[in-house]
Parts: sequence; C-alpha cells; structure tokens
Amino acid sequence: MAEGDSDGKAGPGTPIVFVSYATSDTAVANAVIEALERSGIRCWIAPRDVTAGTSYAGQIIHAIDAARASVLILSKDAAASPHVLRELERSSSKRHPIIALRIDQAPLPADFEYFLNTTHWLDASPDAMERTLPKLIAAVQAALNSPAAVPEDAPTPQSRSPRPEWSRGRLALVAASLVGLALLSVAADRLWLSKRPAAPMTVPDAPAPVRTPVAPAIPDKSVAVLPFVDMSEKKDQEYFADGLSEELIDHLARANNLKVIARTSSFQFKGKNEDMRAIGQQLGVANLLEGSVRKFGKKLRITAQLIRVADGSHLWSQSYDRTLDDIFVIQNQIADAVVQALQVAIQGGNINRGGKQDNIDAYNLVLEGNFHKARYTAKDMSLAIDLFQQAIKLEPDYALAWARLGSAYLNTAQHGWAPQAPTMAKAAQALREALRIDPNLVSVHYTLAGLAMTEWDFAAAQSEIERIQQIDPSNNSMLPSALADMKGITGDLEGAITIDRQLAQRDPLDTYILANLSTRLLWAQHFEESATISRRLIQLDSTFVGAQSALGFALIYMGRSDDALQAIQQEADEASRLSALPIVYWALGRHADSNAALDKYSAMHATDDAFGIAEIHAYRGEFDLALEWLERAYRQHEGGMSEIRSDLFFRGIAGDPRFKALQRKMMLPEQ
Repeated sequence: MAEGDSDGKAGPGTPIVFVSYATSDTAVANAVIEALERSGIRCWIAPRDVTAGTSYAGQIIHAIDAARASVLILSKDAAASPHVLRELERSSSKRHPIIALRIDQAPLPADFEYFLNTTHWLDASPDAMERTLPKLIAAVQAALNSPAAVPEDAPTPQSRSPRPEWSRGRLALVAASLVGLALLSVAADRLWLSKRPAAPMTVPDAPAPVRTPVAPAIPDKSVAVLPFVDMSEKKDQEYFADGLSEELIDHLARANNLKVIARTSSFQFKGKNEDMRAIGQQLGVANLLEGSVRKFGKKLRITAQLIRVADGSHLWSQSYDRTLDDIFVIQNQIADAVVQALQVAIQGGNINRGGKQDNIDAYNLVLEGNFHKARYTAKDMSLAIDLFQQAIKLEPDYALAWARLGSAYLNTAQHGWAPQAPTMAKAAQALREALRIDPNLVSVHYTLAGLAMTEWDFAAAQSEIERIQQIDPSNNSMLPSALADMKGITGDLEGAITIDRQLAQRDPLDTYILANLSTRLLWAQHFEESATISRRLIQLDSTFVGAQSALGFALIYMGRSDDALQAIQQEADEASRLSALPIVYWALGRHADSNAALDKYSAMHATDDAFGIAEIHAYRGEFDLALEWLERAYRQHEGGMSEIRSDLFFRGIAGDPRFKALQRKMMLPEQ
C-alpha cells in the first residue's frame, strides 16, 4: 500500500512502476524509489504523487492502471494491510508484472500467496539491501522490457522442457547447431554457445527496425489440452495420463481452423493448481481441455471437460468407463466431442499410430518409454530404450516402437551417453525397421532427417523433409521445425524466422523455440527483438543455458556494452559465460582482459569447441586465426559448423575463398 511518506521526486511523464508498501516500511520504500529513479525508471508512490484535493483511493487506482509494473515491499505489516492486498489484486487483474522485495520471513496469508505464487521474488534482509537493490533494478528493467502480450507472471518451469527429437545441442551458442546436431563433446549440450554476434564492423549505422509482432487476438476456436491427472490409487499411471493427453493434442491438431497449443507449453502447468483464466491468457487460447485417468487392472475411468477460459463455464464434460483395450476408441471419442463442441470439422482419417493397434500392452510400454525419454537424462533414456525393446518383443511389427527406439538411440549418441559410432548404427537400424513396416510414419522420416544432419548428409536430410511434406503436409509440429532448421542451414534467415514465430505462437512457453527465434533474430540483425525474446526466455527459465549471454550479445549491438557485461556475468552456465567474456571485453575496449579470457577458454575447450573459439577470433577481426580454428572444428565434426552460412559472426569472412571452400567441403545446400 502506498501509505507512507516520501520525500523523493517522481520522474517526468506517465508513471511506469507503482510502488506498494505499508507505512512501517517507508524507509525501505524510499530507498527503493531512490534506486529505481536514479536508474531512469519512473515511479509512482503515495502520498508523494497524490494531487492535493483529489480522491486518494481514486488516484491510486488510476496509477496502478497506468503503470507497466508494480514493486511490492513485502513484509508482515504489508501482508496484514487490506490496502496493500487491494493494490496487489488490482495489479494482478491488469496482468502487470509484480516484483516482490521480501524484507522479512513472516508467513503470508492465503490471499497474498494466491496473487504472488508465480511472481518474481527477491529476498533482502536489512543488512543485504545494498546488494539486493541492483537485482531489483535488473528485475524491474526486465519486466518493463518484456512484451505486453506475454503475461509477466508466466510460471517458471520446474524443469527444462523436453528437447525435440532433433536434439538441440548448440541452440544458439553451443557445439551442435539449431538443427540438433549435438556431438559427443562437453559442448554438445551447452545451449547458445556458438552463435555469437559478428564483428562490430558488420553492424549497420542505424539498428534494424524492431520487428516484435503484435499479439494476435485469441481465436474462439482455440484449445489447449492440459495434462490429464493420474487419479489411480497407487499413483503409478502418470505416464499413461501423459500419453493420453499427447494423443488428444495430436488428434485435435488435425482439425480445420482450430488452434491447438503444443505439448511443451501445455505441460508447463502439470502439477500446478493455477487459475484457468490465467492459464488461458498465458497460452493464448479461448478453451481448455482437462481431465483425469483412474486405472484399476484392465479397467479405465476417464473424465474430460472442456472449459471456456473467459468465464470458467463448462462447455462439455463426459466420463468414460471402459476397458484398456478401448483406449484408441476413447481417444477418438474425446477428441471428436471437443471438436464438435467447438463447431469445427475434423480432417479425414484416423491418426497413424505406426503399426498395429491391437496389442495394448505394447502400446502401454511405448507410452511409458515416451514418458522417460522426455525426461532427457542418461538414466531415463536408457530406461526408455529398454521399454521400447520390450514393446518390440511383444509386437515385432510395431513401427512406432521401432521409430521411438531409433530416436532414443540417436539422442543417446548425440549427447555422449554411449559410444557414438555403434549407437548411431543402432539408431539407423531401428529406423530402417520402422520404415520397412510403415513407410508413411512421419516420425521415422523426421528422425532420419535428424540423423542425416548429424552426419552432415544434408541432401538426405532434405529428401526426408520432402517426404514428410508428401505424407502429411498438414503436420503442424515436426514439419515446420524441420523446415526452419533447413532454412537456417541454407542461410534463409527470414524464412526460418517466419516459421519460428509461428511455432512460438503455437507453443508460447517452449524455451527451445524461443532460443531458436532469439538466435536467428540476432543473426538477421533484428537486435532489439532478439533481446526482447531473450528476456522472455529468461523470465520463463532464468537458468536456461546461454540465455543471459545471448541477451548480452544483442545488447552489444544495441550500443549497450556495459549492460551486456552485466547480463553475461549473470549467466549460470560456466562455459557459456567464459566463452562470452572475450567478446564483451573486446567490445568494451578491454583488450588485455579479452586476451586473457580467450586464452583461458581455448585451453579448456580446444578439443570440443573449436567452432566457438573461431567465432571469438572473427569478432576480434583475426580472420586468419578464425579460419584455422574453423578447419579444426571441421575435423572435429562440431555441430555448429552446419550453420556457418547464417551465423552473423562470420559475415566478415563470407567472401574469403577459404571460407567458401569449407562450405563446399561440407556440401552445404544452397537456398
């Protein structure tokens, strides 16, 4: 509550940040106001900014509505204040980001927890205030710079979103490229470590125009399938509930004129008890499908309900009591009922599930294998392989089981969880079996394309992508991702960005999609939009590998090298931070520090990130050294090499005959 006195002066113009506090915390509020306004952030605080003779409460309401963010001084007295609660509720209803500065450890009432369960919190004891204020300033700046179309209080994922089948080994700064060409090196799973900005000489005099898309209106015919809840007595059917949810997403995605949110974003809300309207706003849909699964023996009870986000009303609900053998029929029935409720028509045909559907035990094993594969750890991937093999023993002609086995082997090889050559051979063998059984199974061709890209066989990868287009041109998950990656390889950045933006609308909380988009925007010199997307990514997952460094690179090109250094120093991943420091030091004119940082990184990662070292040299204008390190990266078969044609970093040597010869040696495809 803006109850206390303040002798500070508000900045000119419309207030940007509303400061809420209890009277007893006036000293802290004054310190916060002083720090924010000294940093150029305009604030509104009562009673300082209340005009005499006007409605006190009315001005507070107008100030909250006009603000773009709120800062809450959170204490036991604030938690007990009904005025602060009303201000908090008002800010939340306007979908403003709320940054809470907690200055004691008093328990919060339920009302406060409801509004603050997804907000940005900072803890500060009185003796740590000076250290906390810079973090507060950074948090407020990030909130103000985030696009208004994306709710600022989007939930932070409890874990990383599952990687796509084309493992994103060097998404924007790491040893494997955006197409998922992760190799076995230490750098293979560091995201955003090899896609750095080009040398300053390539920056145009005027920055490229900001191209942040306007948030589209939420269509009535849009739906997100939330993860079905396991209500079984033993709580051991989570994998089955997840599998049912994924099948429904796949089924609904084939409806005409129906926007269906992808799995990654929908599953961000798994296990969370959030307000349906907030979920709908974050996902950009008008309707939500939720349900539960209760399994006992071979019997199932599945309950599903379709909810209108705007008012929380139930458009449709139904319960199904069946045997497990009816699962495919039930999936179709639920999806058909949802589509009918939304008054859209399903496109023809049943879902191709990859082979026989009469062996429910094999299907169950595949679902369980998918569950572990999505966790993306060495242990879970090994368990997934075992489950897929069990399914194949039960049903040798189950194409989907073979396809998933091939994908799991590919992921294992790409990330160094087993020897590369024999594991890649196992992947190829499994995929050939799947293709023999069902030549039209899309996931087989998608994984084969990823395998071909890992081996730098770009002609074969392109052939597999064309096959996907022939089999299923309406596929709205695998095909766009594959097309964007191939465009990145050929150098068609604008084409790749167009697809990435579409993918981000369908899957707004997928951190890997945002990482792809931010990187390609950086390469295309859309620096401000790249920074905006990086901030959105950081908001979703502040520990995402390379996210802070990527933001730093965009800031360098925006002429904000000091801010770039601050962002890079907050990078959680050591390798990403160490590889970015030589660049930002060089941009700041600290050449001795840049040399020392480069020497340190080269000593640590010459055998697994020669590509990244080449980028650093190219940024510094040391083109001969850059080409020498690129040749070493070629010999080491590093994944980042696949997109050297797009990488902004190498624009300074694009015309060098040696650089062109390297592209020919790799047989990179043309646009």
